[in-house]
Amino acid sequence: MSQKHDSNLVEILQQRAISQPQKTAYIFLKDGENKTIELTYRDLEQSARAIAVRLQQLTTPGARVLLIYPYGEGLKFIAAFFGCLYAGVVAVPYNPPLNRLRVTEMQARLRSTEAEAILTESSLLTKLQDQLVDLKLDLHWLNTDKINLKSSDRLNFPEINSDSLAFLQYTSGSTGEPKGVMVTHRSLMQSQEILKLSFGHSSDLVGVGWLPLFHDMGLIGNVIQPIYVGGSCVMMSPISFVQKPLRWLQAISRYQATTSGAPNFAYDLLCDRANDEQLAKLDLSSWELAFCGAEPVRQKTIERFSRKFAPCGFRETAFYPCYGMAEATLMITGGSKAKLLVVKHLDKAALEQNKVVESDNRQEAGVTTLVSAGYPWLDGKVAIADLQTLTECAPNQIGEIWFSSSSVGKGYWKMPEVTQKTFQARFPNGDRQFLRTGDLGFISDGELYLTGRFKDVLVFWGRNHYPQHLELTVEQCHPALKVNSGAAFAITVAGKERLVIVQEIERSYRKCLPVDAIVEAIRWAIFQQHLIDVYAIALLKPGGLPKTSSGKVQRSACKAKFLDNSLEVMAQWHLPETEASDITSLMQKYTNPMTYVKMLATNARGRLRRYFYLLTNNKQS
Repeated sequence: MSQKHDSNLVEILQQRAISQPQKTAYIFLKDGENKTIELTYRDLEQSARAIAVRLQQLTTPGARVLLIYPYGEGLKFIAAFFGCLYAGVVAVPYNPPLNRLRVTEMQARLRSTEAEAILTESSLLTKLQDQLVDLKLDLHWLNTDKINLKSSDRLNFPEINSDSLAFLQYTSGSTGEPKGVMVTHRSLMQSQEILKLSFGHSSDLVGVGWLPLFHDMGLIGNVIQPIYVGGSCVMMSPISFVQKPLRWLQAISRYQATTSGAPNFAYDLLCDRANDEQLAKLDLSSWELAFCGAEPVRQKTIERFSRKFAPCGFRETAFYPCYGMAEATLMITGGSKAKLLVVKHLDKAALEQNKVVESDNRQEAGVTTLVSAGYPWLDGKVAIADLQTLTECAPNQIGEIWFSSSSVGKGYWKMPEVTQKTFQARFPNGDRQFLRTGDLGFISDGELYLTGRFKDVLVFWGRNHYPQHLELTVEQCHPALKVNSGAAFAITVAGKERLVIVQEIERSYRKCLPVDAIVEAIRWAIFQQHLIDVYAIALLKPGGLPKTSSGKVQRSACKAKFLDNSLEVMAQWHLPETEASDITSLMQKYTNPMTYVKMLATNARGRLRRYFYLLTNNKQS
């Protein structure tokens, strides 16, 4: 049963501060390792009250308030967030603007939300004021470092009902412009109960997290869930993790964490960076649940990580693939904690035709493996919708994933038309309201499998191609290419769709980049495995690929930056104009594959081109 919605997070924190005042709610590792700051339940509640008193003096009930704190000041952010809940205002978490683009986004966020105040701390205050001086906004500035904690007794608790807005969670924008999801107290409480049940949490929870706290996984999973169940969480800045990824596992080992997780790329990164000497100092035996919510979750990553860290006590059964998004207040599906990983081996060519055809041999070249994302919990329901008819698909049919649950947010802030289209979908003659996720997938034996985003699906020669499949092929074709750091997208050239690959390189190759060999390897691998000819390749500096705060590739941003030449490119290659314009006409002209192969053998890149007969043959069949 889900928790009654006559309670809310404010009441829960109040109860925790009374029943377990000295228990540590959060530990923040300032340097990612030894320099710690702790916050007990009583201290957190007192700070939240004091901040709320000041907010009530400056703002009106329901006002939007931006929270902008440095990555290294996580506990100050947490106190400010709960202060907003206590005051009855709507928190709008935002990342510290570290460059001109982020400053512009911050200015847009202020206009969109019509915010009345900004909460921050001493080191950022003057800088933020300078960045916003030209806007001439009537804003209240609240430096939470300067608040007198003794004022906490003067708080007037707001009326909170289940439909009241708790905060605005802006999407990470992996496929478009960020939008503010209106998270109500009802959806927040239901999402917390889902996490508690699916993850098997209790007051014994010890979490470890490094994801940004303004991101939904960092805020809803690492900040709010410990308060909901009465547990604790150890945190560090995402910068600390990036500087030294092993710090994540060292914290799990040191504090004997029970739950911790991250996107797929972080597990791969640890496999690459950790050496035997470092492994010998880790104890991961306490790690009961290692959630992974990236798109997609890769079986190879799970197997690789499990093998690498088995000597440290890590168990493969701890891996917990799940699926969620900000619009659903984080979690949509997740499996049973007690069950083994569920996977399907599918025919890749059939999948590109949106067909589910299972294969018995996972080792075959034309087979791809999908990991189950589990199933919905409590009152949640997942359905698959046909993209053309918007009718419900049968099992094992690919379509758009629709989700219905009381955990779903109220809609997008000040975007009624987009809200109606995204949050209020219905099947013909159906009375249940669904959230349209924009993701593709299918249901088999009650389990959800993701295949991609329909906005990202590429079509070449009448065949569907999922960009994550192309990106995986690229990163595996040459050691100079960085894992989980590529983007595949299409641009229009002379009226035709052409494939572009944008890919970061490994740091060790910065001074000796074998561009020709890398280009040849990418073109050959993409054609051999996907029957597509690459039009352009951009090799980027390490860290140059646009990503969301959770590490997801922003393909739309990559495409925009590629087109306006604003990527941090180390080397770039384009298909020669004569070759690009002749491929289609040659494919149509030479209906005999062997004639075509002989012609291509004279080409400077005949080794690659002669394999185009496969595509010709495929078209004829």
